Amino acid sequence: IRYRIDGVLHEKIPPPKRFQAAMLSRIKMMAGMNIAERRLPQDGRIMLKMLGRDIDLRVSSFPSLFGESIVMRILDKSSVMLGMAEVGFLSDQEELFNSLIKRPNGIMLVTGPTGSGKTTTLYAALNKINTTDVKIITVEDPVEYHISGINQVQVRSKIGLTFARCLRSILRQAPNIIMIGEIRDVETAEIAIRASLTGHLVFSTLHTNDAPSAVTRLVDMGVKPFLVSSSVAGVMAQRLVRTICSECREAYEPSTKDLLLLNKKKEDLKDGKLYRGKGCMACAHTGYRKRTGIFEVMPITDRIRDLILEKVPSTVVKTRAREEGMRTMRADGFLKVALGQTTIDEVLRVTQSDIE
Repeated sequence: IRYRIDGVLHEKIPPPKRFQAAMLSRIKMMAGMNIAERRLPQDGRIMLKMLGRDIDLRVSSFPSLFGESIVMRILDKSSVMLGMAEVGFLSDQEELFNSLIKRPNGIMLVTGPTGSGKTTTLYAALNKINTTDVKIITVEDPVEYHISGINQVQVRSKIGLTFARCLRSILRQAPNIIMIGEIRDVETAEIAIRASLTGHLVFSTLHTNDAPSAVTRLVDMGVKPFLVSSSVAGVMAQRLVRTICSECREAYEPSTKDLLLLNKKKEDLKDGKLYRGKGCMACAHTGYRKRTGIFEVMPITDRIRDLILEKVPSTVVKTRAREEGMRTMRADGFLKVALGQTTIDEVLRVTQSDIE
């Protein structure tokens, strides 16, 4: 048995092997799954009320060599309904992101691997712009959290209700803003682009390592470069880093190597020190507790539009974006290290693909 806490797996003492079948059957029964079916993957859901909070458990079973593997994902509505500042934006990036989500039309993409907080960021953005004078429709797979005042649609591929089919019908519902859970194929991408070009603001996600790779990914999927350059307003990549435990936080003198890595002088640091967690009962002796986001926001400027039309590699787009002032995820993480929120090791762990 392992718990994924703040993105890192921790192994726990398992119960005796003789309880395995009974435990798996009980979980599957609570999740509304077929307890007799052990050969095929299944998905289910358990709704609980704990400590006055509604907890939603998404359950997945998967057949393996030595029995079924069960994964339970905890969806806690209170943990996702955050404001923009609580997501982890620094003031300058928050201002830039706000300017992108308040546009009347265009596509805003949020990229990152599974579990990087993309959904939380999108919900925070929708909450900010969710007013009575705009109509917002979301297409999700699954609908993770219910938001008051927004029409949310659950994709059901088994009956043919795909992202693309939903989007074709959504345009007849007269929305101002559309949120697509994920752009998975060229058909979905093209309909999303068509929606943005006809006066809608479209939010969606992609799985890419950084912001510049998102535009080249759309072109690689088969979307024509002139459609990408004319529709995409901005791209934001993000990761989640663990923050230092407030109970066991301690200051230490930064080494010359630390200062070189951060590209900072000692006086630029909070109190002239760096911080780390010693490890205590509150953080399970990890030195970290809770997480915050690190971001890379890339508005699509005229020069970047020209590069997209030229079908250049993402590295060229990234170089140009940095020349125009884009802060990479690693640089954003190091700013948070200087502010005493996280550690150098933690930022390096989650930005291994971010080559400076």
